[in-house]
Amino acid sequence: MPAARARRFGAIVLVAAVAFAACGGEDDDEAGSDDPSSTSSSSTTSNSSSSSTEPTAPAVLPGEPTDFGPQAAGIVAVVGVAFDDELNVRSAPGVSNAVVATLAPIATADATGNNRLLDTSIWYEIDTDGTTGWANSAFLLGLGSTDDITSRLISQLGSRPRAETTLDLGRIVADSQASTDLESDIIVVVAPTVADLGEVTYDVIGLADDSVGGVRLHVFGQPESSGEGFSLKSVEATSLCSRSFGAPGSPCA
Repeated sequence: MPAARARRFGAIVLVAAVAFAACGGEDDDEAGSDDPSSTSSSSTTSNSSSSSTEPTAPAVLPGEPTDFGPQAAGIVAVVGVAFDDELNVRSAPGVSNAVVATLAPIATADATGNNRLLDTSIWYEIDTDGTTGWANSAFLLGLGSTDDITSRLISQLGSRPRAETTLDLGRIVADSQASTDLESDIIVVVAPTVADLGEVTYDVIGLADDSVGGVRLHVFGQPESSGEGFSLKSVEATSLCSRSFGAPGSPCA
């Protein structure tokens, strides 16, 4: 797992582990295992079944229940998964269990309120298109409010940024929003496109805020009149919430 998420979710697991230490229990899940699919995909569908035979969950789920995470009817969003990858949803918590569905990089799913603490990770049970399974909380946050940060960003940088490609322009924006206290992970979650404007979306995961786990940046670039490069047109920033999983657009609590 990238450094920022390893530290952030390591701290979450530590808090939950203290709360449930009296319950005991062991698990062989690797510390902070990444769980996007090992096979890259450019699919833009929200999710899809990965097997014609439905796997069954073990009779006894690994780990212990935890109150940390979304409650029933909460909405979780896939975060920090590259645009050409997908997030595995498994039959039970832990990377050794069978994949029952996959979620695209910016997909959402409904939480059931069942969350499990393993030795070194937390997993959320979710419903996606009629399939119920478990996904690694390292890649699931709540969708908070969206704001236009263009003016603030230009003021922060001292000028309107320009770059040769939309991808490079987005990276300038993402770098400017990364934490100065933690090593943030920066991931392209929607591939760049160019029409009248250039567009790209980055997730910046790992911020020094206990309620905001990251920010999603939808960057628009204006093609230069010379035909070479792009200047920043606008940036829409969506907060990614660590502790609140209400309707998308709600402020992080």
